[in-house]
Amino acid sequence: MNLFADIRALVVTSLEGMVQAGVLAEGLSFDNVTVEPPRDASHGDMATNAAMVLAKPSKMKPRDIADALAAALLNDPRIEAADVAGPGFLNLRLSKSLWQGVVKSALVDAQFGQSNLGGGKKINVEYVSANPTGPLHVGHTRGAVFGDALASLLAYAGYDVTREYYINDGGGQVDVLARSVYLRYLEAHGQQVAFEDGTYPGDYLIEVGIALKDKVGDAYVDQPEEVWLAELRLFATDAMMAMIRDDLAALGVSMDVFFSEKSLYGTGRIEDAIEDLRSKGLIYTGTLEPPKGKLPEDWEPREQTLFKSTDYGDDVDRPVQKSDGAWTYFAPDIAYHYDKITRGFDGLIDVLGADHGGYVKRMKAAVSALSDTQVALDIKLCQLVKLMKNGEPFKMSKRAGTFVTLADVVEMVGPDVTRFVMLTRKNDAPLDFDIDKVTEQSKDNPVWYVQYASARVHQVMRKAAEAGIAVDDATLAGADLSLLDHAAEIAMAQKLAEWPRLVEVAARTHEPHRVAFYLYDLASEMHSLYNRGNDDHSLRFIQDDAAVSQAKIVLIRAVCVVISHGLGILGVTPATEMR
Repeated sequence: MNLFADIRALVVTSLEGMVQAGVLAEGLSFDNVTVEPPRDASHGDMATNAAMVLAKPSKMKPRDIADALAAALLNDPRIEAADVAGPGFLNLRLSKSLWQGVVKSALVDAQFGQSNLGGGKKINVEYVSANPTGPLHVGHTRGAVFGDALASLLAYAGYDVTREYYINDGGGQVDVLARSVYLRYLEAHGQQVAFEDGTYPGDYLIEVGIALKDKVGDAYVDQPEEVWLAELRLFATDAMMAMIRDDLAALGVSMDVFFSEKSLYGTGRIEDAIEDLRSKGLIYTGTLEPPKGKLPEDWEPREQTLFKSTDYGDDVDRPVQKSDGAWTYFAPDIAYHYDKITRGFDGLIDVLGADHGGYVKRMKAAVSALSDTQVALDIKLCQLVKLMKNGEPFKMSKRAGTFVTLADVVEMVGPDVTRFVMLTRKNDAPLDFDIDKVTEQSKDNPVWYVQYASARVHQVMRKAAEAGIAVDDATLAGADLSLLDHAAEIAMAQKLAEWPRLVEVAARTHEPHRVAFYLYDLASEMHSLYNRGNDDHSLRFIQDDAAVSQAKIVLIRAVCVVISHGLGILGVTPATEMR
């Protein structure tokens, strides 16, 4: 049940009737007609912009359209009032029975809030994709949580979602990793080693060096690099990816696909992607303009193989092959996205760190060109996370050597807190993660506040059962919800009614943080209703009349169900009691 969609359908049906009656001209499009919560709740339950968007194409005054539409809507028993405001906005008040119906639907309909918005379209969400050179750090944590919640949100909204991790194992950083593991291998054999600049000194490689010793003995001791480098690249990458998988599992993240960048090299896949662009006249040999501002000392004009990305909205054309014939970093990225397109995805989403801002236009241009504009790519950039404790920046992890790891954060506050807090800001806004604040029990801690609302509902149900009131699902499903008629209870039902619409808005915009915000607001309504019962006994959930109690418990039980659905999207386990 999506009440906003139902009322919009009523508005459109009424507009179509006005066309048939000759009040409105034929051929008007109603695509931009919306029904939304009014900015000021005192104005009504819902508002429609129909008169405003139809005034110009119909060559009529907005208020004239609004007056006629209001009269038509009032013929429906669901509409109690229709008031024209300002230049032509139409504010609607709905019957209480509709809100009571929402409460019942939220309780008994297992798919309440779910949507067919996606229509089964195939969406690939690529996230984390950290270099396989060490454990995931706190910055990766935000991308992991955001990407995972976005994937869950899209699946909830009816998309066929694939979660994917791109293993960056084709570049020189893996050679550095192999050399670092070799040093730990020598150390495992009792040798003194020095980690020079450019190597990875973290303690996490100690066990990898020992594992290599267990596998090959002293076969690589004091051997030149050409003997062991290729083998250690594979060995070290596998070890790091096992560590990364463990880190992700601790956070509750599971990938459907791990795609290796290395698999693109020497297999013709890069060549195929570039050839596809060449066949479309988008690859040429040319010389780029010098970069703006002060020129680097080593810059010189040279011919390169370029992709005509400016044809698809980029600022400059981009090199895909250097003058010496080597591929640029951009070329395998093109090939990787070409592979996604050939796998039949209808849409692609890349979740990247904030430092990839310059990557957005070129990659969107490549996907648009490769798919003949049929596949959209959305790139979501996650801003930095500032980890704090006692108001001070949190110190670096000894194990990692240079940063705080994902495992450190999860160990300190748990996966549920980590995930929820990472979604309390929009992805492109910086985030302060204060270890003390996210574990305190107060309204200022959003995850605790939402979990407390869930736990309170379970506490009320336990007390009701102890008082002899039947609160099993079958009994509650048959409760008389007409007994929910207090303005505060209707307000609670109205908040529940926003859930299906919120899901669709969040899915369309690729913004899972909206779910976290909604859950906080829903919890706030729940706590407010609970506290009002201290002064107004008629609002207490447990009454002398069992039927009244059951109706009130249905309301808060519905709140608990929606909180559970929302937390499920965020990957957070709902609480049944607080400890």
